[in-house]
Amino acid sequence: MTIRFGTSGWRAIIAEDFTFENVRLVAESICGYLKDKSAVAGQTLIVGHDSRFMGETFTNVATEIASRKGFTVLRCTEPTPTPVISHAIRDKQAAGGINFTASHNPPEYQGIKFSTADGAPALPEITKQIEHRIANKMSGHDAPGGEIKDFDPRPAYLDDLKTKIRFDVIAAAKGRYAYDPLWGTGRGYLNKILLDHGLEVETLHDWRDVTFGGQPPEPGEEHIPDLKKLVVEKGLTMGLATDGDGDRFGIIDAGGEFITPNRLIAVLTDYLYESRGWTNGVARSVATSHQVDRVATARGIKLFETPVGFKFIGELINNDEIILGGEESAGLSIRGHYPEKDGILACLLAAEAVAARGISLTEQLEALFARDGKLESGRIGVKLTPDVAAKLKEKLAQEPTEIGGRRIESINRMDGVKFLFGNDAWMLMRPSGTEPMVRIYAESESSQDLEELLEQGRRYLLG
Repeated sequence: MTIRFGTSGWRAIIAEDFTFENVRLVAESICGYLKDKSAVAGQTLIVGHDSRFMGETFTNVATEIASRKGFTVLRCTEPTPTPVISHAIRDKQAAGGINFTASHNPPEYQGIKFSTADGAPALPEITKQIEHRIANKMSGHDAPGGEIKDFDPRPAYLDDLKTKIRFDVIAAAKGRYAYDPLWGTGRGYLNKILLDHGLEVETLHDWRDVTFGGQPPEPGEEHIPDLKKLVVEKGLTMGLATDGDGDRFGIIDAGGEFITPNRLIAVLTDYLYESRGWTNGVARSVATSHQVDRVATARGIKLFETPVGFKFIGELINNDEIILGGEESAGLSIRGHYPEKDGILACLLAAEAVAARGISLTEQLEALFARDGKLESGRIGVKLTPDVAAKLKEKLAQEPTEIGGRRIESINRMDGVKFLFGNDAWMLMRPSGTEPMVRIYAESESSQDLEELLEQGRRYLLG
């Protein structure tokens, strides 16, 4: 098989392609890349895993390889969220980090994320070098001086969060919360820090289950019905959820309404501008709602559009160019934080916005729509068969002037192909970087027109 790094690392099915042989090959290649880049002597490497099947075993394999190559390896002692590893890389001035996680993918998957010394996901120019080493089985030579140390990154990460979130504001509002980590790595992080500040938190699925209850550990509305039920039945302030490795978020508002990532990104951009006084720009991926653009216009700040993949937003965070960067797939980070998406941070910011403004997120969105107008966004998936892949390649190369009778005003080829129509309506087609699927995204000013756009996109792709 050919090992490729996608939007967020390499992912494959356990025992099919995600084998010990391939794990060794990837770990050797990452270490070889780092050795080529600079001398290893004295360099630290963080290695961790999420709560998936055999995470500890794969971690030990990579740890032993890295120590033989001369690295001082800090091996995380418990399942660890991706943003926590990002913080640890920066805190310990490490050369990088290897994290065994398949994020929100179904439980039969495992994966490897490689982060560079800034704590960000490795950029394509780096992963291509690693892929070259993998393809040519360039393992490199062992080196002296390596050692392995067990490491608990949680206390330092939680202390750092206290400098980013206004817990005094949250505590003063005395909100009541439910939290669903979906059997993943957020357990003992998000619930702990809220409890430590005297807040009432009821945690669901608060144990490790490598099958994630038989579903993908993704905090989309369809995967957190228990959280919604609890919020409604007990009249809670909010329900919070994170995915398997803690880098994605899900929000249930008071009353049980699911707040989509697109809308949370817009409302938090508005809140941070207002509460922090920051005037930097805001970034969104090409697949993310233009509601964010409308907030940027209303607040007089610059809008950055990036390809899909948080590594591109991470560069803007590193350069201190943005207040917030977000993706419709529930990834978010802010100014002064790490160049990696952080679902724990996102949930806490949502809680802070509600506490500070004294109204629910739904009410905040209604005020936002009254000022900026309302956009409806959605997406569908089409299985990436060989026939669909061939048609996608053909469609990406075309220059149509209309789709479904709609005149195309411009075409954006930053990532996939994005057709822009009038009145802020648009449609994007791109292959998923994490699953064998083509995603069709669309947005319009009405829910009915959105459904028509998505269907027109499906017909255009398959026609």
